[in-house]
Amino acid sequence: MTSIATPRRVSARADDAPRQRRRQRVLRTVLVAGFLAVLAMWWVDVPAAYAATPAALATTAGELTGLVGAYLVCVQVLLIARIPWFERAVGLDRLVLWHRWVGTSVVLLVVTHVLFMVLGTMILDRSLPWDAFLGVLRDYPDMLTALVGTIAFLAIGLSSARLLRARLSYEVWYWLHLTTYVAIFLTFLHQLSGGTHFVANPVNRAAWLLLYLGTAAAVLTWRFVLPTARAWRHRLRVEAVVAENAGTTSVWFHGPHVDELGIRAGNFLLFRFLARGHLLTAHPYSISRVPHQGRLRITVGALGDHSTLVRHLKPGTLTFVEGPFGHFTADRASRERILLIAGGAGIGPIRALAEELTARGHQPVLLYRAHSVAHLALLPELQAMRGLTVIPVTGRRAELGYDPLGSAALARLVPDAHAREAFICGPEGMAVTAERSLRELMVPRRFIHREELSMA
Repeated sequence: MTSIATPRRVSARADDAPRQRRRQRVLRTVLVAGFLAVLAMWWVDVPAAYAATPAALATTAGELTGLVGAYLVCVQVLLIARIPWFERAVGLDRLVLWHRWVGTSVVLLVVTHVLFMVLGTMILDRSLPWDAFLGVLRDYPDMLTALVGTIAFLAIGLSSARLLRARLSYEVWYWLHLTTYVAIFLTFLHQLSGGTHFVANPVNRAAWLLLYLGTAAAVLTWRFVLPTARAWRHRLRVEAVVAENAGTTSVWFHGPHVDELGIRAGNFLLFRFLARGHLLTAHPYSISRVPHQGRLRITVGALGDHSTLVRHLKPGTLTFVEGPFGHFTADRASRERILLIAGGAGIGPIRALAEELTARGHQPVLLYRAHSVAHLALLPELQAMRGLTVIPVTGRRAELGYDPLGSAALARLVPDAHAREAFICGPEGMAVTAERSLRELMVPRRFIHREELSMA
């Protein structure tokens, strides 16, 4: 059994949690302060007769929504710019969630901005919508490039909608989202050349340039330059590929300085394999065995094109990694009794977490959900882990006639579930059901931790 670095005691969480909450408050304060500064920028330069006529009011509303949307574009990019302080304060999983919320707001604000600007022109010129739209394109500078950028924003936003996202491969979604940077550039030009709050106000113009240049510098620094240098230093090579079952594969790696990555059980990394079908995208995979003596392991479920091709990697394949990311770690545990719930590819991080928890002296219970016994990857090594109680929960709900993770069934399997702290990782539907059942069993929300197997 692979040993683990000397763990911190559970009490360490008491010191880390308040610090993290303070950082979250500071980050929220900074973002809100930026929003208020944008409102002030708009209010100071708004015309005195901004509501004198319906046309003026519509145009002013269009300018406001455009300013706020343009600010939130920078916020959206910074949230996933891999800024270390942001990730320590919030965690990448929550930053991705915030990024989604802000992205939805950006799309709505961009659409509203266009509609109000066209509406103002319609009322002023007493023209039809199409004529007013063409008038906006003709009368404002850099509007053709802004139109292309706006269409790109809408396409990116639609691709993240749950219904469409489920039909897109990760690779298509990834490359479509990379065009965000092009869309930002195309829409930024007309902000300075046509925005009434910038054309006649050099202070606003300088502040806006500083905001966008600072955002670009952060992206270049923490998403490209530093990760590239770090990835080369911690480059890995595939050592072995092991088929755990029909849909799950483990990949062992070795490389220089692996033990210096600072990986904890429950963390995930972004992996870029220099192999056919993998080179153009980096995918997030959780660690199923933490680094030890220059080796680490991931356990991957065949959930898409990239993860399916993992099984065909050859020993010796050069691999670049970025991370670690995630707060799904043992330091979050504040109760002595722990319940682990895993399903599908979620067994990877749960297995690593179980190893660290047992090394700390805990005796966790693991509910391992699968369609059949054949789908229980890593089961022998889990059952061999001292201090861990493994309860396989197999069978499809249609065959069983009930949901084995429903509150009643969960209470039968783990009678003291209400007194345990839960870590859940697996498919979204399974995770939602497990969390709901625990809440019905009166487990406080702060004692339920979930890790989604998605970066999208």
